Amino acid sequence: STYDQFYQKAADAAVHIGGSPVGESYLVMERIIDAAKASGANAVHPGYGFLSENAAFSAACEAAGLVFIGPPASTIAAMGNKAAAKRRMIEAGVPCVPGYQGADQSDATLIAEAKKIGLPVMVKAAAGGGGRGMRLVRKADELGAAIAAARSEASHAFGSGELILEKAVVDARHIEIQVFADEHGNVIHLGERDCSVQRRHQKVIEEAPSPAISAALRAQMGAAAVQAAKAIGYRGAGTVEFLLGANGMFYFLEMNTRLQVEHPVTEAITGLDLVEWQLRVARGEVLPLRQEQVRFSGHAIEVRLYAEDPAQGFLPQSGEVLSWVPPSGIGVRVDHGLKAQDQLSAYYDPMIAKIIAHGETREIARARLIKALSETSVLGITSNRGFLIDMLGHSTFAAGQATTAFIETHFAAGSPAITAVKPNAKEMALAAALMLEASGEVPRGALAGWSSTGVARYPVMLVHDEEATKIWIGIPGEGRFDVAIADETVAVVPGVETGRERRVVINGVSQRVRSAFAGGKLYLDTDTRSFAFRDSLREAKSATAGEAASRLLAPMNGRVVKVLVKAGETVKAGQCVVVLEAMKMQHEITAARAGTLAGVHVSEGQQVATRFVLAELAPV
Repeated sequence: STYDQFYQKAADAAVHIGGSPVGESYLVMERIIDAAKASGANAVHPGYGFLSENAAFSAACEAAGLVFIGPPASTIAAMGNKAAAKRRMIEAGVPCVPGYQGADQSDATLIAEAKKIGLPVMVKAAAGGGGRGMRLVRKADELGAAIAAARSEASHAFGSGELILEKAVVDARHIEIQVFADEHGNVIHLGERDCSVQRRHQKVIEEAPSPAISAALRAQMGAAAVQAAKAIGYRGAGTVEFLLGANGMFYFLEMNTRLQVEHPVTEAITGLDLVEWQLRVARGEVLPLRQEQVRFSGHAIEVRLYAEDPAQGFLPQSGEVLSWVPPSGIGVRVDHGLKAQDQLSAYYDPMIAKIIAHGETREIARARLIKALSETSVLGITSNRGFLIDMLGHSTFAAGQATTAFIETHFAAGSPAITAVKPNAKEMALAAALMLEASGEVPRGALAGWSSTGVARYPVMLVHDEEATKIWIGIPGEGRFDVAIADETVAVVPGVETGRERRVVINGVSQRVRSAFAGGKLYLDTDTRSFAFRDSLREAKSATAGEAASRLLAPMNGRVVKVLVKAGETVKAGQCVVVLEAMKMQHEITAARAGTLAGVHVSEGQQVATRFVLAELAPV
């Protein structure tokens, strides 16, 4: 794969560990250990995911004579199961969210305990994290379905269907404390990170310090985090996560016994290299600093650039990256492993980059991050770039008042804030001109734009988000286009693409855009928006709306987890027919209309591509 080629060029040594499914590679302990031995390594850094919080893997590394760059197996085991971890923290006197973490996992007991706790309640996988196996339940009649869905997702993601229940803390902040410990008994914290902006319980924006934390509260929460780490004999980097209520009360959620994806914001405000610290601790060294020596400077914000479509319920995307332009500049850091022509796989998390900005104040960091995102371009797949810009620019976030309800409140599914942005007349004019230019139909040189009846005019049927617009384009001279859209004419000079961008002139104003063509589509990035267009005059006609409603298509590459119906069965509109798993999340594929299933074309465990026909309804 292109990823293999990238890492073979970037790394000192690379070892193939198996196929793309994680069950054939990254989750197979023996293959990781064999790779370490084959490369001559004497230590294993487990990264952020996969086996990084697996006690058995830590023990296996030790048994193989390899240093596991993380806490000992016993510590990982103590925190790896949310139920056991919560019991341990209650014993240690760390404040915890009221809930149920008992051994009886029957549906009846879980439903009864949820009602006893009081709704709303969170149903959570005991063995995992990252939002997988987690459901928020607001109504009693939703408990059964939520428990079944969370258990299924947890089993597939973590190999365990054990669940816990927690009282949902309304309008809370998600605050995590970075802790570090060495084998000599020293434990300190490096301040907090605010990770409240989440979708599907997965973090999207993280910042340090939190705008909601005073110095006194930081000291109090930091002391609780250090207490939690000491209670389990911790070693290395770890994160203690808390919910901070609107009343100022905070509650232990879980402890991540690894480095977090968002650790760069802590590095930015402390000036420390946390991976270096991990290596030093793993070598048996004493922590480089004492608690009173830790200093904080400025503010840092990180966003996670995902290959997903916010307007389609954040559906993960996969496919070829035609062009990738990361940002740069003062105070900007980008963590990624991406390059043009890479294939984004459906097997892994949809995050493709982390973009971090640091500044003397929160406002400077926020402004730098918005600018960095405006300079970022990823063409060929749909990303959440525009969504990130919108969130950073929202008045609630700008005021430092975002809670875990921020996205749900201000960017709810179906609201104008989250629906696909329609291109304006200038953007459509530019797209039409680029489409016509790429078609090769326009003559060049002295004959450019000439016809026997005056200025040559060419039709384009521009389609964006399945909405078609008939456009006529006149060619007053080579490299110049007069684009007529309804009653407006836009003068476009597309210019020439050079390296990272194309400078275009629209109605006399020069601006920067990025563009790429593939599969009959034009992908276009402006400073704040990303679009995909096609010209239906120059492609085969699409299926009719009636045909589309009769076919259940896979919205992304993925693996079939469940097939809930059989051919010949009658289904209702909105009824779940197939459950797909893509990028570690499960997605329900529902019937667009009521009818009888003429065919079901998939089976459980099958891998399918985007737009694969999963099932078909008989014609009405």
